[in-house]
Amino acid sequence: MAKKVVLLIIDGQVDFCDPTGNLYVKGADKDMERLAKMITRCKGDIDDAICTLDSHHLVHIAHPIWWVDENGNHPNPFTLITEADVLGTRPKWKAFNPGYQQRSVEYVQSLQKNGRYVLCVWPPHCLISGKGYGLQPVLFDALLEWEKQFAAVNYVTKGSNIFTEHYSACQADVFDPEDPKTGLNTDLIKLLQDPDVALIGLAGEASSHCLASTAQDVANNFGEENIKKFALIEDACSPVPGFEKFAEDFINNMTKRGMKVTTSDKFLK
Repeated sequence: MAKKVVLLIIDGQVDFCDPTGNLYVKGADKDMERLAKMITRCKGDIDDAICTLDSHHLVHIAHPIWWVDENGNHPNPFTLITEADVLGTRPKWKAFNPGYQQRSVEYVQSLQKNGRYVLCVWPPHCLISGKGYGLQPVLFDALLEWEKQFAAVNYVTKGSNIFTEHYSACQADVFDPEDPKTGLNTDLIKLLQDPDVALIGLAGEASSHCLASTAQDVANNFGEENIKKFALIEDACSPVPGFEKFAEDFINNMTKRGMKVTTSDKFLK
């Protein structure tokens, strides 16, 4: 009989969760406090903990340094770049490195075909080894206590390929044929698909982007029946401000497919 409980925590990192972080998601600091309290309460009942880590270089297709206008100015953070912005004889935005121009145009076009996200220029965030890269301390401390039961957190990194966004821990937004890590993460899906897993608690940042994309990609690749294993811990995740509708759509879509919604104080009660 299935009985294992898995906790899947998406990008609970300082840059997202601390008010001084480079890409602070409003409310994420409180999300992590509630999540940490829940982990401490449930630590004996959580069999596996998986934490994803957004892992970027400064030079990245979704960072300002990548793009310039005709005057050589970089875009401001949260600028949206559409296919129309990169086409024509005088495009609104072009690659700073001319050698990447064609690839950059094709990337924006691929995003449009995918229909999930328009390219958003983010503030440089979760730079590998930087101060914003690690887990929010309150979350890290709670997981460290969980590991003292002779367990090990499964850390999954994503986002180090400079040519594509990697919101989902399952796959990059646009596959890079030269980088297998941007393809489907079958190891993660198989772990969650394990028939011994009865419950998958979902938490982390942000419910509009990385959490939503990961949950949907897992759901689309491990069978509709398995979606019933999902339990979104709704007070342990928040949307990026301005993208609240993305989070609402994600929750509405996934609950229709069988995902449950709970809170940190009710999880495993």
